[in-house]
Amino acid sequence: MPTIDKVTVLGTGVLGSQIAFQAAFHGFPVTAYDVSDDALAAARERFEKLASRYQADPAVAASAEQTDAAISRLRLTTDLADAASEADLVIEAVPEVLELKRDVYSRLAEVAPESTIFATNSSTLLPSDIKGFTGRPDRFLALHYANEVWRFNTAEIMGTTDTDPAAFAAVVDFAKRSGMVPIELKKEKAGYVLNSLLVPFLNAAAGLLVGGYAEPETIDATWRIATGAPSGPFQIYDVIGLTTPYNIARANPDAGSQAFADYLQHNYIDKGKLGVATGEGFYRY
Repeated sequence: MPTIDKVTVLGTGVLGSQIAFQAAFHGFPVTAYDVSDDALAAARERFEKLASRYQADPAVAASAEQTDAAISRLRLTTDLADAASEADLVIEAVPEVLELKRDVYSRLAEVAPESTIFATNSSTLLPSDIKGFTGRPDRFLALHYANEVWRFNTAEIMGTTDTDPAAFAAVVDFAKRSGMVPIELKKEKAGYVLNSLLVPFLNAAAGLLVGGYAEPETIDATWRIATGAPSGPFQIYDVIGLTTPYNIARANPDAGSQAFADYLQHNYIDKGKLGVATGEGFYRY
């Protein structure tokens, strides 16, 4: 089984920055890649905020020394070849757009060592839709994280029919060593386990909203009161960040999905209201 020691994360948005920080916190040297200096400046701010959250959250209760050490293990770059040059594992966390992911992998395949394992954090796309662009379908699979990875620490691992069992086992081992709970899927399933349960729930809430049946606050309160759940669907949307559900809805030709994408764009995304990460989405933070 290959050993994963050095990790690269492609994309430093809300979840990409969490994936990188979690691995660094557990002792892995991590290279974080994004397309511009502005994106990396935003990533540095996210890492500092994550350090504070790891210290404040009882689920981790990290010391300042631990989070300082994690930040010291993080290296940032806008050079894809540099980012991948020594990676044992590359975790891709770019926006949920199939053509974008395919393009990233086509470029990555040209610069990464032959031994490097590639993993997509795609939340809805099947790895088999991407594997032909990786140049190494035997060392490619999905590794899906939930938001707030330090607390909701599932790592869903899903290969294709081409994935080498040794590569799969190496990623399972990495997940364990980086503080995650590996969730091994036996075959491909769009949405894995978590989103197969979560997405229909969120879609139902979106349908109630764009159909004019109820406001987000009413829908959330109904769910919380009737089920005892700590959060309603629109609170969950804000935690996820509204860009991801927008991209997913826009890619779905269904009229209801298109209506929700339009609603998100005009009322939130165009106004910079992207959820918890920006301080405002369906709610203010």
